[in-house]
Amino acid sequence: MTDLIRIESAAPDRFIFDAWRTAAADARRGGLVVIQEIFGVTDHIRDLAAGFAAQGYETLCPSLFDRRAPGFVAGYDAEGVARGRALSEATPWDEVAGDLTAAVAALAPPVFVVGYCWGGTAAWLAACRVPGVAAASAYYGRRIPELLDETPRCPIILHFGRLDPSIPPETVAAIGDARPDIPIHLYDAGHGFASDRGVDYSPGAADLARLRTVQLFALNGVGRGEF
Repeated sequence: MTDLIRIESAAPDRFIFDAWRTAAADARRGGLVVIQEIFGVTDHIRDLAAGFAAQGYETLCPSLFDRRAPGFVAGYDAEGVARGRALSEATPWDEVAGDLTAAVAALAPPVFVVGYCWGGTAAWLAACRVPGVAAASAYYGRRIPELLDETPRCPIILHFGRLDPSIPPETVAAIGDARPDIPIHLYDAGHGFASDRGVDYSPGAADLARLRTVQLFALNGVGRGEF
């Protein structure tokens, strides 16, 4: 069951934004904040959340561009990329941290975070700044280098595609050099390899990254190590 709820941000403006909440389908393993790509809370993001819900996670998908474009959802074409990129660049990280703090607080612990594309960088941000995050998984976070001076306060894993032109090998290497204690998983895939809506979708890479993500959550939740 999925509901659209409203959440008051912990940012100074106390902005109220929308979020899609999906109940865990079986015994609850924890809460999970699923962070959008630049395209907004698309059907793809909600489908990913539904998949995690089927595995026992109560999921929450916050609509993080609501201040500037309420309910924003874009297509995966050039126009959609341009619109989404403009909104993401207009959204300050301090603001995102406040929204994610409220989203995490809206879920009973343990609470995990997973993010994709722009949301991959936001997942890194959450691991560094947001109280109550038990573990985080960041997919192809191109802007993580902007936040490398911040230290994650919980376990986090990073996923990148070796064939991603927007995140070249030297960028991934720089992240690894700065944070050698953080696992970085590389896949023979491009950007957005977990999205079955995109041209770079790689089922094998998506499945392996999903397995590693769920394993991370299991090792850092209630009943650690149990699936």
